[in-house]
Amino acid sequence: MLRRYVGETRWNRGEHENLVLETNLFSYWNEAFIINNLKFMSEKNQSAPPKVERNQELTDKIVSLCKRRGIVFAGSEIYGGLANSWDYGHYGVELINNIRSHWWKFFVQSRGDMVGLESTVIMNPKVWEASGHVAGFTDPLCEDKVTHNRFRVDHLLEDHGHDPMGMTLDQMWEIMKKEGIKSPDGNELTQPKKFNLMFKTFLGPVEDNTGLAYMRPETAQGMFVDFQQMMQTTRRKLPFGIAQMGKCFRNEITPGNFIFRLREFNLMEFEYFFDPEKDKWQDIFEMWVSEMEKYWAEIGLNKEDMYYHEIPDGERAHYSKRTIDFEYKFPFGLKELHANAYRTDYDLKCHMEKSGKDLRVTREDGTKFIPHVMEPTFGIDRTMFAVLSAAYTEEEAPTADGKTETRTVLKLPKILAPIKVAILPLSKKEELQKLSNEVWEKTRQNFITEYDETQSIGRRYRRQDEIGTPYCVTVDFDSLNDKAVTVRDRDTMKQERVKISELNSYLGEKLG
Repeated sequence: MLRRYVGETRWNRGEHENLVLETNLFSYWNEAFIINNLKFMSEKNQSAPPKVERNQELTDKIVSLCKRRGIVFAGSEIYGGLANSWDYGHYGVELINNIRSHWWKFFVQSRGDMVGLESTVIMNPKVWEASGHVAGFTDPLCEDKVTHNRFRVDHLLEDHGHDPMGMTLDQMWEIMKKEGIKSPDGNELTQPKKFNLMFKTFLGPVEDNTGLAYMRPETAQGMFVDFQQMMQTTRRKLPFGIAQMGKCFRNEITPGNFIFRLREFNLMEFEYFFDPEKDKWQDIFEMWVSEMEKYWAEIGLNKEDMYYHEIPDGERAHYSKRTIDFEYKFPFGLKELHANAYRTDYDLKCHMEKSGKDLRVTREDGTKFIPHVMEPTFGIDRTMFAVLSAAYTEEEAPTADGKTETRTVLKLPKILAPIKVAILPLSKKEELQKLSNEVWEKTRQNFITEYDETQSIGRRYRRQDEIGTPYCVTVDFDSLNDKAVTVRDRDTMKQERVKISELNSYLGEKLG
């Protein structure tokens, strides 16, 4: 009996499907009409978000599997760890690198309108002043009056059944007082205040304001300040995008939910620049939504497990004309995974004003303009958590004695699997070890492989199942004579005899 944890609960997305259809039709109408109707449909769409029950058991199983198999585990654990600090082990590194590589190939290398950038983590602090992060990159914070632990007010309100989106600090405080909301320890809380999320650091030997700098909270600003340089050196014409991935840092008040919310995290995003007089932003917006849907399918995420959260007027970031948060049904609830935002010309305009540099583009008729920007953004760690959640499966499997047992398997897309092929000699006998190593030597030139000869073959199969290895190659005593091996499929558990001389071509065809 198959028990697939993610996908048990579905919701009616009929309204969203109508939203997409009507939006595509509206894209040929005037902009004012579109905005008014998008606002109406957005409010309608948000009236009944899907109810997703928290599945703590599944979360615990995924965390346990990740630690047991060296995918993800607590950082600096020998010193007691650090709040929500996680390290990626060997299989975790391979998995997250595969996610990065696939994203880069899908959105950058396979397209003719995208280029890549790697900007610095520490930038001139004036960048963050111009972008508004120094003044406005804040979360609502309150403090336990006894323990002095700090908490996100919006998270506390969500835990008590309130939607804090769009609330002022005073409105949040009124609800807290009215309902007597206390800290998780049962103590009184202070009145909410704003808390800046950027990590500060200092350049040079003296820690004063002359050396003040910030660890970047996003990768976007590097693409904006380097826009002109990138356009000139790559000789691109609009529309085109600049993509970047890398480490970012946010001093989150309440990190948690495994690798979902981290202080040190990985982002993949791009800024897609276009001429608003030539290209309709509505068409570009929907084009990227469609591409993101194709991307989800390739990494094993079911579109039906996504909720398209249209952010209404008054609740979007001040620079955004339209934003969709794509929320995923994580084991702990429905939370933002990816997003798509139309940022207009806000960022380039701000950097023009603060830097004094002309970042406009000249049209063929000689007129100059500031390009507008579409921004799809993807959290890498969150994507990895979603991929693990979607892939985690428990099912009944036959044993060697004719009985059944529960098999835990990560049914990862083959393109993301940390190890593609495992070479498993049936015995530690010298003659089998010699042949197995020869097979391993041939296969690892073409695939990421692993050699494992400890414990029974059944236990080794289960280990490979738990790290998502698509194919196990067993070298047995018959292999010494027929020069063939047994290839086991992870998902079906079916076995096939393959000649060693044909093994690489067989696996290449299977792995794609």
